[in-house]
Amino acid sequence: MITAEFYRTSDNKLIGFSVSGHAGMADFGQDIACASVSSAVMLTANTITEAFGIKAAAEAYENEILLKLKEDPRGEGDKLILGLLTHLYMLKEEFPKAINVKITEK
Repeated sequence: MITAEFYRTSDNKLIGFSVSGHAGMADFGQDIACASVSSAVMLTANTITEAFGIKAAAEAYENEILLKLKEDPRGEGDKLILGLLTHLYMLKEEFPKAINVKITEK
């Protein structure tokens, strides 16, 4: 199962996420749920760091991607992460046994 954990502050601002695991719907490289999640996560991370130039700590491992905003003075990172959260909730509806989404207050 893919686990997507989103981090938010006490004032409800999204400040990062961690996505790990494998959907287990097909072999590696053939799993459409994994491909959908991976593509959305990488698009979000690259948009935050490269397109918007928002300072963030980003790490990619074999089976996990982490991103935490360091600075977000204009609130753009929060909105981009909200877009990813919304997209993953929609994918969870399509693949309910493959994706788990949760929000943690940090």
